[in-house]
Amino acid sequence: MTLDQKRNLSLEELDKECVFHPVTSIADHLVKGPLIVEGGTGVRVVDTKGRRYIDGSAGLWCVNVGYGRAKLGQAAAEEMTKLGFFHTFGSASNPPQIKLAEKLLHLLHEEAGAKQMSKVFFGCSGSDANDTQFKLVRYYNNLRGKPQKKKIISRMGAYHGVSMAAGSLTGIPLYHKAFDIPIEGAIHTTCPHYYREGRPGESEEQFATRLANELEALIQKEGPETCAAFIAEPIMGTGGVIVPPKGYFEKVQAILAKHDMLFIVDEVITGFGRLGSWFGTGFYGLKPDLMSFAKGITSAYFPLSAVAVADRVWSVLANASPEVGVFAHGFTYSGHPVGGAVGLANLEIFEEEGLVGNAAKVGPYFKKALIDRVGKHPNVGDIRGEGLMIGVEFVADRATKKPIDSNPRVHRKVAAAGLEHGVMVRALPFLDVTAFSPPLTFTKADADETVDAFAKAIESVLGPTPR
Repeated sequence: MTLDQKRNLSLEELDKECVFHPVTSIADHLVKGPLIVEGGTGVRVVDTKGRRYIDGSAGLWCVNVGYGRAKLGQAAAEEMTKLGFFHTFGSASNPPQIKLAEKLLHLLHEEAGAKQMSKVFFGCSGSDANDTQFKLVRYYNNLRGKPQKKKIISRMGAYHGVSMAAGSLTGIPLYHKAFDIPIEGAIHTTCPHYYREGRPGESEEQFATRLANELEALIQKEGPETCAAFIAEPIMGTGGVIVPPKGYFEKVQAILAKHDMLFIVDEVITGFGRLGSWFGTGFYGLKPDLMSFAKGITSAYFPLSAVAVADRVWSVLANASPEVGVFAHGFTYSGHPVGGAVGLANLEIFEEEGLVGNAAKVGPYFKKALIDRVGKHPNVGDIRGEGLMIGVEFVADRATKKPIDSNPRVHRKVAAAGLEHGVMVRALPFLDVTAFSPPLTFTKADADETVDAFAKAIESVLGPTPR
């Protein structure tokens, strides 16, 4: 007899008694209980009460191929039956890991122009990928005789995970509170949010120049000999769907080259079609030394992350290996064969169904539909994004951009109202921004339905949109 049968508890009550939820208000959860999702097909999910929703967030930016993909389940089942698991320590390997690494490098070379990327290291989550980056930066500089060069510069509003190192690189105070982070070696510069941080009369290019100058000043203050790397999402996701101002990355990369600093590009959200391009690296013409991936690499059907390493870094590691010995980093599940098999099947779906091209086509239609329908609402300040990654920022006053003073915050109220109208949207933790990142199978009809539900949610909380 199971615990719930013995005590006659509902799933909701059993959840409240047994489950410790991530990124959740414990107090609120104990009162309201969980939303229990038990099925899904395409861009829609269904809960245990039979209610259906369009998932406008693809889970957590991650179910890129949509729900109910039997092909991915079959790939996992076949590999579980064949092997199930074997580690990759001490030169051990498996066919799916090898093939997925080769496929990922091929996509980076051909679809992102990142021909400098040389090797792939696998993990389980975006957080552990960025923890690996934190350690690689230190390892790299120690091996090349620069032990003081350890600091990594991130941005306010950045999200790079929640583990001790990755959480320190994250620039959102919520994730630091009461955890004693950031740890030493992680520092933050200005958030590149032109809508909010731009000065009156300042163009995007001027704003980008100011931020580049601030970065230069920060490096000089800390000491160039101590600054090792800069980490950035091509578009900041959890921080508010913040699109980089014109010229920003060109100016930043020039500064990094000047000071012999590595460029870490965090593609955990933007990778695998989200922007209507295979990678944000190619979309913005970036030249990374290290790259982080997760989420879309398996469309979240299996926990898998990856770190791609450029020749510049790999050659230092390889040349020092005879002297330094074993590269003593890795996880039990690094290169898991089931993850490799699911990743390969997932990327086949991308190519067979043209999902990257679909995001490039439907994304602009979706954003325009949002602008047309709710863009004139007095409490909608900005609608921005690329591809199927769009954010709506709420304000008390469009002229001053002053935030709305409310508890709960207004974008959380809108997200809650969205559920009542059959659409799931993500209320982000840094700014008053509601984010959309639906599966890449999203159609124009899905977009129309989502916009209609979202508009009703806004109007139920904030009143009607002027016509």
